[in-house]
Amino acid sequence: MNTQKQLACIAAALAALSFAPAGSAQTVLKFSHTDQQQGGRHAGALFFANKVAEYTNNRYKVNVFCCSQLGNDPKNIEQLVSGGIDFTVSATGSYAPHVDTLNLTMLPFMFDSYEQGWKFYDESKWLKAQFDKAPAKGFRFLATFESGFRCMTTRDPLNSPADAKGKKLRTFPNEMMRWLLEDIGFGVQIMPLPEVYLAIQQGAVAGQENPIDTIYSNKFYEVAPHVTLTRHVYSPIPMAVSEKTWARLSPEDQKAVAKAAQEAAVWNRNEVVAGEEKQLVEMAGKGAKINNPDAQPFRDAVKPTYEKAKAKWGGDVDSILADAEAVRKALPAKK
Repeated sequence: MNTQKQLACIAAALAALSFAPAGSAQTVLKFSHTDQQQGGRHAGALFFANKVAEYTNNRYKVNVFCCSQLGNDPKNIEQLVSGGIDFTVSATGSYAPHVDTLNLTMLPFMFDSYEQGWKFYDESKWLKAQFDKAPAKGFRFLATFESGFRCMTTRDPLNSPADAKGKKLRTFPNEMMRWLLEDIGFGVQIMPLPEVYLAIQQGAVAGQENPIDTIYSNKFYEVAPHVTLTRHVYSPIPMAVSEKTWARLSPEDQKAVAKAAQEAAVWNRNEVVAGEEKQLVEMAGKGAKINNPDAQPFRDAVKPTYEKAKAKWGGDVDSILADAEAVRKALPAKK
């Protein structure tokens, strides 16, 4: 079954579940994210909503709001803290304003494969310690959805850092991302995701960077047709719940929600990875120019990024790099 059919089935199931049995109480929860309806995180959110209804005997209904309807990524996370929404899913680096060390997950070129990234996010003791800081900030991580390796879409060809000179690239608000893009040679423009397509179309920025699934679902390749597979940062999207919401759940319901999140994450990971090549082929068929450049010049360009990180975060850099190195040794990239 293809993704569109799966989405239709999930939506139908949710519609059926939206009617609670007569006489029963039902609590409605809000799940807000910034992806488009055809994107991987939206499909994962719908899958999660379906499982929550199933595992709580329809006592809880999760309404999913896509496309930044309730706010951009920083706003969604702020609303988690205040209790204005119940769930969101966003890039790990988006949570860094609340847990500063999560900036380090945006260090460039740490992983070479999805399997390495999954093992790190599932097993890294350093990362678990950072995630464990979140409840004190007003939210907690339940599972890690997939988004992919970040790549670049630009109006003009991008074959090496030399092609970045004098050009402005949009990204999301994250200190590490700003450093690495500036080290590559770009000027950096921060703006909400819904504004990016028009900004590129009007020439306010030369392009943007995001995982392939996000590039595809937002159709950035239409206005920035040079899709360059830099894979400069592995960028999964942890799903979080408001700590205020979590505290209101019974222990039994907490287990049900956590189980639903874990299952949704596994399903989402598989869907995103399976769909990436198909998305690239479809984009190419619509005029996108897919470029797989030599990564070494980009790797060389971002070496100063690591020095800046060590100057600010010290031993935490050594710890995350040690865990990343252990993962790469355990799961060597295929030649």
